Amino acid sequence: MSPSTIDIVNKNLPKRYAREKRFRFFGLLSVMAGLAALLFLLVTIVSNGWGAFTQAYINLDLDLDAEVLGIDDPLDDQQWQYADYDLVIKAAMRERFPDMRSRSDKKRIYRLVSPGADYQVSQLMADRQLLGMTTNIWLPADDDVDAFIKGYIDRTLPESDRRVKDLDIELIDQLQASGELERRFNSIFFTAGDSREPEQAGIKGAMLGSFFTIIVTLLLSFPIGVAAAIYLEEFAPKNRWTDFIEVNINNLAAVPSIVFGLLGLAVLLNLFGMPRSIPLVGGIVLTLMTLPTIIISSRAALKAVPPSIREAAFGLGASKMQTIFDHVLPLAMPGMLTGAIIGMAQALGETAPLLMIGMVAFIVDIPAAFTDPSTVLPVQIFLWSDSPERAFVERTSGAIMVLLLFLVAMNGIAVLLRKSFERRW
Repeated sequence: MSPSTIDIVNKNLPKRYAREKRFRFFGLLSVMAGLAALLFLLVTIVSNGWGAFTQAYINLDLDLDAEVLGIDDPLDDQQWQYADYDLVIKAAMRERFPDMRSRSDKKRIYRLVSPGADYQVSQLMADRQLLGMTTNIWLPADDDVDAFIKGYIDRTLPESDRRVKDLDIELIDQLQASGELERRFNSIFFTAGDSREPEQAGIKGAMLGSFFTIIVTLLLSFPIGVAAAIYLEEFAPKNRWTDFIEVNINNLAAVPSIVFGLLGLAVLLNLFGMPRSIPLVGGIVLTLMTLPTIIISSRAALKAVPPSIREAAFGLGASKMQTIFDHVLPLAMPGMLTGAIIGMAQALGETAPLLMIGMVAFIVDIPAAFTDPSTVLPVQIFLWSDSPERAFVERTSGAIMVLLLFLVAMNGIAVLLRKSFERRW
């Protein structure tokens, strides 16, 4: 007697259940492995970058003597601009360590302060009433001193194996004991542009460059992308040409981003002669890159609007234009905005296309307009990651933390928009 269907099914059930359990186990294992890798990455970035938000500062009493500064005429702006602020700092260091009289010892104490600290003094002297007075100021310490304070340099190593020598350590200990050397919040990191000195390097220039670039990208890509989606979805006839356009839009969404950089280099820079390394050009290049994403997401949002909305509008006598722009488009707008924000987040993290149009240049000045030379935050991270100084490791990880914060915020806004405006039918 042949077995029944029920017997055959029951016989195979244990194997099916075992396969299902194995599949669930391996799926869960894959998810856990991905989360563990992500957690390891985040912990590594935070542990390396947390120190970038603090900096070692040295407290000095500066004698802002006009003769030392080289200012003969207090009304001469050029003299203020080219005053010898570095000489004032050196004089304050000699006064703080009067026992250091030899030339080599003086060089040692000068190196405790950042080589770019004269910029902070020049900013202080914006108040010209301080001329001729003695003022107290906290100046950033050299990056080696900062690394020693943060524990990155082991004082137990032989002197030949460390950048901070025994005399430097003795001077640092004296300053710490008297409260004249301490770690403080690194405001320079958020208020300065790029610098060759890590303790003077900041992300403000890169952040403003990213802001101007993203504004250009949004102003160009969103209206063009939404208009293209409405035409293709609602008005375009279904023929070989529209099919060809749709296929190419889908293909462009998968094109490597560096190809758009090459396109910008060939067309915008070489053909039209636009300036290199400006947010306007960067925004146009990123617009070309994000347009396919916005068009695809906008078409999906239009398709998600129930046909009954269109039929009801037509039944009440509305024209096709009225139906689309007064009824369909408002209901599809949340999905369009979500796609646009996701596209902007993708553009914010792009580096390759901007490298091709010259936004990899070393730029100290902070941009003030869309046509000022600038860089962007991902490119700034790329530049710092290639620097040999130990302090730039902190700056690199700190800038990554700031960039991740912006990306999380933008994706969070996209989720909130979808949740706030989403309607269930």
